[in-house]
Formats: sequence, structure tokens, C-alpha cells
Amino acid sequence: MYSDIPPVMQAMVLTGHGGYEKLKFVTDCPTPQPGLDDVLIEVHACGLNNTDINVRTGWYSKSVVTSTGENTRNHAIENDPGDASPPDDAGWGGTSFRFPRIQGADAVGTVVALGRNADPSLLHKRVLIDTWLRDRDDPSDMNKSGYFGSEIDGGFAQYTKVDYRNVHPVNSSLTHAELATFATSYATAENMLSRAQVSDADTVLVTGASGGVGSALIQLAHRRGARVIALCGERKRPLVESLGPQAILPRSPDNLERALFEATGDRTVSVVADVVGGEMFGQLVGVLRRGGRYTCAGAIAGPLVSLDLRTFYLNDLTFTGATFVPPGMFASLVSYIESGQIKPLLAETFSLENLHDAQRMFLAKTHLGNIVVEPEVVSSVAPTMSDNQ
Repeated sequence: MYSDIPPVMQAMVLTGHGGYEKLKFVTDCPTPQPGLDDVLIEVHACGLNNTDINVRTGWYSKSVVTSTGENTRNHAIENDPGDASPPDDAGWGGTSFRFPRIQGADAVGTVVALGRNADPSLLHKRVLIDTWLRDRDDPSDMNKSGYFGSEIDGGFAQYTKVDYRNVHPVNSSLTHAELATFATSYATAENMLSRAQVSDADTVLVTGASGGVGSALIQLAHRRGARVIALCGERKRPLVESLGPQAILPRSPDNLERALFEATGDRTVSVVADVVGGEMFGQLVGVLRRGGRYTCAGAIAGPLVSLDLRTFYLNDLTFTGATFVPPGMFASLVSYIESGQIKPLLAETFSLENLHDAQRMFLAKTHLGNIVVEPEVVSSVAPTMSDNQ
């Protein structure tokens, strides 16, 4: 191993699909060694996101039709592991998932070692990680992409490694935990708005407005000059109000069109940015004006919905899914952070060892913003150059 960097580390390792028992906290995980194009990062903080939980529970499998909070496959595995065979399509891309795996995409840390081909200016820098793993000869090819913490080990550990071209130094007074709230939620939100071509001419209806992506959507839509209508539960209303949406509607109104009209004087919006899905889908599509756009990056209330195709084609609607973040977008996000155009919403921090509790809080949906875990500090480590060939 490299000078002053311990050969083993603490990590939370996912060993299979199922309940919390599948996440094992270990203290003797081999510290990763950077390859030619990699940097080694000492992780200071790592945010949670839906992908972590959806992969653990196997929710991405087409055999699961419930919401993320009531995954019946997960319940079956937790209650009787012998009765549930592992799904072969439970990775985020619809393929099987390889175990063991260290999850955690939203890592913030300091570069402490470099592979031979890595940019030497990155050494000592505090960095964010672009979570999308790309084919370097064709970085826009979605079919050749992967995700940090899914196809390779991520940030739920004291150290992680990644291609140096995925690393972005960040010049900010924000804490490590605050910076760990941005990567997945804000990149997802910006991609949704970009796919829907949101501008200052639009009114955007945001579902799940108190969550990580929802709260990011409000800020990033405002940055584009758009008017924002937020949907959230009454208990979280004061917190969502602090983000400045033009109106806040109940999370699941009996009549969305009426609630929209009573709050705004208008019965329609030009864009719906949805991460919830489920039973509200029909009403969401129903309040889109002619030529409107629906963009989606989640289905926490349920993946199966009913669509009247007449609403779709007679109103000339455009539907876009938003998962793969195109090259360059993450660098723009870092510039928004550095210029103070967007702010972090840190709900709570947990130690890495207490990731189970962090995920329980995440699933309870009682928080505003993002939940972050922090590995134990490795204070004796000094940055170093790697001799790895």
C-alpha cells in the first residue's frame, strides 16, 4: 500500500438484495488502490439517495410493483430469506447487480493519492465526484455508462477511488456534509429541467418538493427564471416555503386542478417535474396545458400508472425520462455551488456505522433535503503520489 495510507478501512458493504441485514459494517475492508487513471479519495461525507435503497431492496426489478416505502419483495426477504430468490434485473439499468458492493454516490473528500496518468493538480484538493461513469471515447453513449456506487464501489467507506476525470475540485466555504447533499439530487433535478427545456416562460409543478430532488428542482427552476408550484405534506410546508415557491399545494389533493386554481388562479401548468408517480399521475398529466411537458426521474409512490392516451396526443404533450446526466452538466452544477446560486439542504448527519438508521430516516420521509453519513476521520493520512503501474 502507499505511504501512510492504511491497508484496510471501515466500510459499509452491501452483500445482497434484502433488508438492513444485507448492509454489513466492516473494519477490515481492503483500502482501494488507484489504477493508472484513478485518484484515491479520503471520504469526509457521503449523501444518501433513492438508488442506494432501491438497489438494496431490489426495487428496480420489474417483479416489484409497489412504492419504494412498501417494497413487498424487501419485506419477504427480510422476513424469510429462504423464500425469495434474488432478482436478475434489480440493478438501476435493469440488469443483475454484483455483490459485494460499497454503495454511496454522493461522496465528498480529499484526493490523497494519484495513479500515474491522473492530473497531478488534483492532489490535496477537496472534490466532488461526477457520479456517471462514461466511455471516454464516447462519453454521451448511455449504453456504455455506469454509476458510481453501483458498477464500481462508492463512498460509504473511509476511502474510495474513481477516474480522475470524474473528479471536480470545489472552492466553497460549505462543510463536507453540506457539499455531500448536492451530487445526485441536484444533477438529477438539473437534468429533468434540461430535458423539459424549462425557461423563464414556464410554470413548473414539482412533486415531492420536500425531498432531495424536489427541493433541488425548486431552486434550479428558480435559477432558470421559472415560476414554481410545489406539492408537499402540511407538516413540511414551512420548510418548503423557505425555498420561495410561488404556491404550495397539498401533497395529494383530491382535485389537483381545483387546488391549483384556488392557489394560483390558473388551472394548468406548462411543466410537471415528477419524482413520485403512483396514483397522482393521471391528475398531474391532466393539469398540463396543450404543448406541455412531463419529466420524470422517480416513482417513489409506485411505478405502475394509468394513462389516457387521448390526453397525451390530443394535447400535444411531451414526456421525458431523466436518468443519464449528459457530459458537462456536473461541472455546471459545481459552478452554481461555488457562486452561491444554489444552497444545500442538510437534514441530518449520521456516522457511517449508523447507515441503517440513516436509511430508516430516509424512508420515513419526515425530513427536508438530504441525509448524509460521515466516516470516521483518518487523521494520520498525508496526501501522496502513487507508484501504481
